[in-house]
Amino acid sequence: MILTVTPNPSLDRTYEVPGLVRGDVLRATGERMDPGGKGVNVSRAVAAAGHRTVAVLPLGGAPGALVAELLGGQGIEVARVPVAGHTRSNIAVAEPDGTLTKINAPGPELTAAESELLLDAVRRHSGRADWIACCGSLPRGLAPQWYADLVARAHAAGAKVALDTSGPSLLAALRERPDVVKPNAEELAQAVGRPLATIGDAVKAAEEVRELGAGAVLASLGADGQLLVTASGTFFGQAPVATVRSNVGAGDASLAGFLAAGGEGPGALSAAVAHGAAAVQLPGSVMPAPGDLDLAAVTVTSAVPLDRALTEPAS
Repeated sequence: MILTVTPNPSLDRTYEVPGLVRGDVLRATGERMDPGGKGVNVSRAVAAAGHRTVAVLPLGGAPGALVAELLGGQGIEVARVPVAGHTRSNIAVAEPDGTLTKINAPGPELTAAESELLLDAVRRHSGRADWIACCGSLPRGLAPQWYADLVARAHAAGAKVALDTSGPSLLAALRERPDVVKPNAEELAQAVGRPLATIGDAVKAAEEVRELGAGAVLASLGADGQLLVTASGTFFGQAPVATVRSNVGAGDASLAGFLAAGGEGPGALSAAVAHGAAAVQLPGSVMPAPGDLDLAAVTVTSAVPLDRALTEPAS
């Protein structure tokens, strides 16, 4: 079982339009409404793969109730922590060429009591978990140290932790030695305080993040592939993508694939790459099912192309 923790979940509405023109009235050619937030997406991808998952979520108001209802309809158990504020609603506008414009609301401000209730919910469910995936930005009211406290408590309970966050929250949590962290290229550059122009730069940055406390680094490099940097070696994986339809949740799908495949080694990296490649070819934040995956198309190698320039350099 994979337990996910999403401190700032959302209700996500995605509209597909022929083109985004500022100031115009646009007519959508397609629309979706999904439960959102990075940990929520991980749970959705884990459930789509046929594995058990529990999503720990602070939920409030009508949007929060709808998030719980939508997740329940996907067979996901929700450990709901009631909060006074309303769960945020986000909007994404997707264009045919894969360009995505997002408007993310800030979300509610959690009180000290609600913060403690959230940590207690994680404690109550962690004993059954093979992995705890802690994902996303922190809402107002939670200090950057919050994820560090969660990692420390999870390790005290004997659980393994995968962390997908950035900025001060990531740096604070590294002191508690999370088992896996999953930055993208921009977040990796931010963590080491310098731009990344090549895959070799990304490898060096991941090694430095490991020195700061991460057991392993699973880094998403967008169209360039994914890196796994561990104590036993560095691996590089990539897969062809015919058409990018939406990249919402692709990194979350990758993390779900990685954890569902055991959370270590080149085999788990291959699963992560397959999940990410499948996710970007689906609309909105739809998570891939086993039939969407093409594991045969994935290549994973320890011969990392260090000199290859990143398609989108991270700064």
